[in-house]
Amino acid sequence: MIPSLPPPRAADLLAWYDRHARRLPWRTPPAQRRAGVKPDPYRVWLSEIMLQQTNVTTVKPYFEAFLDRWPTVADLAAASTEDVMKAWAGLGYYSRARNLKACADTVVRDHGGRFPENAAGLRDLPGIGAYTSAAIASIAHDEPAAVVDGNVERVLSRIFAVETPLPAAKKEIGVLQAELTPARRAGDYAQAMMDLGATICSPKRPACSLCPWEASCLAHARGTEELYPRKAAKTERPERAGAAFVAIRADGAILLRKRAERGLLGGMTEVPGSDWIAGPAPAPGSAAAPLAAEWQRVAAPVVHVFTHFRLTLDIWHARLPETEPAPVGAWWASAVELPHEALPSVMKKAIEAAAPGATRKRK
Repeated sequence: MIPSLPPPRAADLLAWYDRHARRLPWRTPPAQRRAGVKPDPYRVWLSEIMLQQTNVTTVKPYFEAFLDRWPTVADLAAASTEDVMKAWAGLGYYSRARNLKACADTVVRDHGGRFPENAAGLRDLPGIGAYTSAAIASIAHDEPAAVVDGNVERVLSRIFAVETPLPAAKKEIGVLQAELTPARRAGDYAQAMMDLGATICSPKRPACSLCPWEASCLAHARGTEELYPRKAAKTERPERAGAAFVAIRADGAILLRKRAERGLLGGMTEVPGSDWIAGPAPAPGSAAAPLAAEWQRVAAPVVHVFTHFRLTLDIWHARLPETEPAPVGAWWASAVELPHEALPSVMKKAIEAAAPGATRKRK
């Protein structure tokens, strides 16, 4: 029989956060916030969009590069979509980059370059949903909005031993977070929850003895921390197959084209290739190549896992003379230009399989 546990208190979490807050390039430290320094909504928004489905370590250099190149939302709005997509390449989930540009345009055109100061207003902007609007409003403006990301889901599912599996438990966890969110220092509380999940209440082997809410955690009292959050049974990812053609000119240039604006990887750059057909099925052969050449298949295919399916690409490569013209709608990217193209990770893999080192930036 487990005795009644004391309820978790926001004050205890905030006291912990004041001592242990992570140093992040987009974050205003708690001491500065208490001294009256307000976070820059542009930096908060940019970081939150980048952090969607991407980890902090990966985001840091991208955030700093974006901020160095486009220090304000007006600067970003003035940039070309192509340049934004190139700068985003490698971060994945490329609809975020298109929405990022559209949102910057909207803020400058319709809001005088100022982000709305509440979650309701933020939700009307491109690419900003319920979570992101709550996070920006809370962190930038201290609105007591319930901010729930994966870290928060893990913490609260353990504190309250939430038996409903995710994703069905999201609504229940959102209610718990709303009840705990304080009227004052809501932004620090939201970031404290994120830090707690990222550094203490980790998926495996959580450091419970260091947790400010250890005495309030029902899962810890039962010794079942790692059983939470409960998750629905995973379904098998569908298989798709295709072919990618890496044409390499004598001077090292590689043939590229742009994908359609809509759909997966919309607006990004790719090497020519076939449609991706539902599998398991044999991928198209060299007959699908973009131009006539002596195509050779790379021994090992490239495998890339997207959110909703697993792709297997047969990689074909061919060497062509320096005078070879590019087909309509395609272009030759030189060895210097190639690393700066808006190539998604799967296309970088395809090129590297045929021409190792080609996508690495030259010093």
